[in-house]
Amino acid sequence: MGGRTYTGHKINKAHTINEHTFMNNNFILKTILPVLFWFLAGQAFSTIILPEIFSDHMVLQQQTEAPIWGKATPNKDVKLTSSWDKQTYTTVSNADGDWTIKVKTPVAGGPYSISISDGKELVLKDILIGEVWICSGQSNMEMPFSSEWGGEVLNHENEIASANYPSIRLLHIQKTTATKPESDVKTVSNGWQVCSPATVPEFSSVGYFFGRELHAKLNIPIGLINTSWGGTIAEAWTSSESLELMPDFRNALQAIKEQDANAAAPRNRNNPNRTTVLHNAMIHPLIPYAFQGAIWYQGESNADRAYQYRDLFPLMIHDWRTKWKRDFPFYFVQLANYMKRETEPQESRWAELREAQLQTLRLKNTGMAVTIDIGDADDIHPKNKQDVGKRLAYIAEANIYRLPVAFSGPIYDGFTIEGNKIRIKFKYSESGLKTKDGKALTGFAIAGPDHQFLWATAVIEGNDVVVGSPDITFPVAVRYGWANNPDCNLYNGANLPASPFRTDDWR
Repeated sequence: MGGRTYTGHKINKAHTINEHTFMNNNFILKTILPVLFWFLAGQAFSTIILPEIFSDHMVLQQQTEAPIWGKATPNKDVKLTSSWDKQTYTTVSNADGDWTIKVKTPVAGGPYSISISDGKELVLKDILIGEVWICSGQSNMEMPFSSEWGGEVLNHENEIASANYPSIRLLHIQKTTATKPESDVKTVSNGWQVCSPATVPEFSSVGYFFGRELHAKLNIPIGLINTSWGGTIAEAWTSSESLELMPDFRNALQAIKEQDANAAAPRNRNNPNRTTVLHNAMIHPLIPYAFQGAIWYQGESNADRAYQYRDLFPLMIHDWRTKWKRDFPFYFVQLANYMKRETEPQESRWAELREAQLQTLRLKNTGMAVTIDIGDADDIHPKNKQDVGKRLAYIAEANIYRLPVAFSGPIYDGFTIEGNKIRIKFKYSESGLKTKDGKALTGFAIAGPDHQFLWATAVIEGNDVVVGSPDITFPVAVRYGWANNPDCNLYNGANLPASPFRTDDWR
């Protein structure tokens, strides 16, 4: 007999066999080999399978119970041992092979290792314990140090060359969409990477500068998870359960359900600007990874729907917090100045979106980095990402890590009408108010009962600003920086810019 194959084993021509031998072999093939196959298969498939967010070089959040999860042989003991305390945790995988273990993490340090076994051992090496942050949003968060669509970050060559930080680790999530929640993500480089000139160029520059500032101040390991996609809308990053609360999105949610139920792939399958698809593919698979907080840079793609964003943005934050079952810190970037500078006061969609972002500070444990002074009239992707990252980091340093750092510029806090002038009160003005350039205040406009705004004269008095115009005898409202690209120069003593605002609510 020649060339026959039995369960994958080829019988060679040189091995001539008689019928008796064949019958014995047939008995072995039918009776003994299946048993042996299942035994060996059980050994082969006992290898632990982990999501890509668990890999060598990863950072685990310090001083918490960090969930680690994966796949194993169904209904089998899974053991995990950490090198920092030699403690062994045991659980049993369910009928689908899923398992989760919560590991107690120490104070920041490392490197450590983790051993996981369900009969065959898997070891994760070079693990650091520190502070983990999620970096998300659209193109100004995604923007790497150099790109065809975003150009080059300021001083990008020197910034890349000096990015040698072994204690900063980077996890870059691939851009993908899904019509229902996924259980795993793909990463750009098959897991975590050590921050270096070789690994940092394609990472979020804002995320990197944020992490670098924290690392410099705290001197502990920092883990950064970049899950961002340029040009995307906030509702794409929000789950269906939360969006169901807003009637505006119910038709879009129904369309997603129909796409998911339809076996044929939808024509716009890879379009990220559909409700829930980025939450499903790029946020949900990260749950319940332990982290300290999130930073967010988005809003340009929702700028034509600012009043809707007043509800949508805080809803998205609440949505993420609900999924993680924790009101974690959420810090975001207010839209920078952009587009042509106007010569007269007028309405502005970008100003309305900034106002919606400002109102989101009403949600507890949030913070906002104002960037009205570091944008670019001709470029929606400003190149100064260093100050953006720093200003986000200041909020964390002051509010989480309790460092003596100023973290906010002046924030509007009420007004009073005093004759033919209006006095504006501010929060975060304890260090005094000033103009950065030492010149007269700019960017203030004032209106009377006719609701027609005129440029105003504004003067700093103590920690207040007094605004008026000789052409308005009875003022009722003031606006500051209310334009796409305003000319405004109010700062506090910490050299942080004031947020644009208005005292009116006229639509």
